[in-house]
Amino acid sequence: MTQPPVLLVHGWGGSYRLTWQQTPLVPLLEDAGRTVIGVDLLGHGTADKPHDPEAYVDLTPAIEAALRVWPVDAVGFSLGAITLLELARRRPGAFGRLVLAGIGASVFRQDEEGNRRIVAALEGTGDPDDVTSQLFRQYADQPGNDRVALTAVMKRPRSAPVEPGDLAGVTCATLVVIGDQDFAGPGAPLAEALPNCRLVTLRKVDHFATPESFAFIDATLEFLGALPE
Repeated sequence: MTQPPVLLVHGWGGSYRLTWQQTPLVPLLEDAGRTVIGVDLLGHGTADKPHDPEAYVDLTPAIEAALRVWPVDAVGFSLGAITLLELARRRPGAFGRLVLAGIGASVFRQDEEGNRRIVAALEGTGDPDDVTSQLFRQYADQPGNDRVALTAVMKRPRSAPVEPGDLAGVTCATLVVIGDQDFAGPGAPLAEALPNCRLVTLRKVDHFATPESFAFIDATLEFLGALPE
């Protein structure tokens, strides 16, 4: 039986090229015979980069536009994982297997103060000693990025936080992968809210290191049935 394509969605400040093509995940999936589809979300990579926060209210259209067949398997990191989860809520049956990396209890809370600090760092008015916010600034300043557009992504209007019960309809097989040093964690509250979910917690891994973690890559390949024989 033909295996479905695997869709890869990057996090904030990344792109298909920066987040996924620079890791072994893409060639390993292809070696396993899987077709890989890369998406650049609005404001990132090769996508348009508007400077109006209102443009970023809904990031799911980029994913839907990239796909001609459903269901697919999908892997998302951080903002990409949040966007895939939102699409899975809206479109039951869209995904066969879903890997959500770099998100956890953060799905159920709004850290307005943390977001304010990140925006301040992006706009050059932040605390230089705030390590996390300054890391976001470094990611925004990677070659090819538009810091104003990425700031607009951070300033986009937000809906109310998701409640655990809102995820009851996401019944596809799901893997939550998160580092034990990730500010978006812990992973258990999210995994427990998803009806058909397994949790993998990566030891000594922070948020930004997740996509390159060999433990993340191994867990993802195993979950997708794509481990080398």
